[in-house]
Amino acid sequence: MKIRGTIEFRSLEAPEIAEKVVLALSPDNLLSMQTEVREDSTVTHFSTEKITSLIATVDDYLMNAKIAEDIVSSVG
Repeated sequence: MKIRGTIEFRSLEAPEIAEKVVLALSPDNLLSMQTEVREDSTVTHFSTEKITSLIATVDDYLMNAKIAEDIVSSVG
């Protein structure tokens, strides 16, 4: 059974921040992850066989996204 999840980042004030964060994270994406950059948001899709793997992957992704967002926001 495939388990799927999606995370969407929107930033109405600064959509380029959401795009920079997702692009910074993309080199670490697993084969089971796909990221789309849209005009007003970025969307990352996850799929896996085990719910525990999905939870761990999303947890790592969100922690890294928060760090990247803090850096991008502080730089400029």
